[in-house]
Amino acid sequence: MNFDLVEKSSLLISHPYLYDHNFRRSVVLLSEHSIDGGTIGFILNKPLKIPVDSLLSDFPDFASHVYYGGPVNTERIHFVHTAGDILDGSIRISDGLYWGGDYSKLKFLVQSKLITEKNIRFFVGYAGWDYNQLQDEMDINSWLVSDSDINYIFNSKPKALWKEVLENMGGRYSVIAQMPDHFLLN
Repeated sequence: MNFDLVEKSSLLISHPYLYDHNFRRSVVLLSEHSIDGGTIGFILNKPLKIPVDSLLSDFPDFASHVYYGGPVNTERIHFVHTAGDILDGSIRISDGLYWGGDYSKLKFLVQSKLITEKNIRFFVGYAGWDYNQLQDEMDINSWLVSDSDINYIFNSKPKALWKEVLENMGGRYSVIAQMPDHFLLN
């Protein structure tokens, strides 16, 4: 796999033979990628079915559920959103997509209903690699790379996302998408 295809805002799609329980059939949005700083991303398709306001005692009443973002630093909650133009301190991932921002202002924007469940996603932990680690995983074909689409993040069903991204990549990837989860049992 060509490591040069990986960039901030890319999606990493786990190869069907990747059995690491943290990343099995995962789609990871990369929020940061550099040679010096490594790579940070969030798993988009592992919902925890826990409302964010039950994990953050000072957060306003909010129905948005938290996702498992990855195995690193699971005592922290991160968020990806579309409100970078009104949420100070947001880090741009791509056009219209941002990571983080001022927590106090986030609470205000949620309370004011300027940020809703439709334009923000919360994650417990994150996925992280140093440069050589991700390169090694790419070399052994643990990951496929795709362009991101904001609809994958906010409008797709998490359980169907892995298959949806592969099908949209077309060609041989749409064939991979049809592989059953436990293909060795067939």
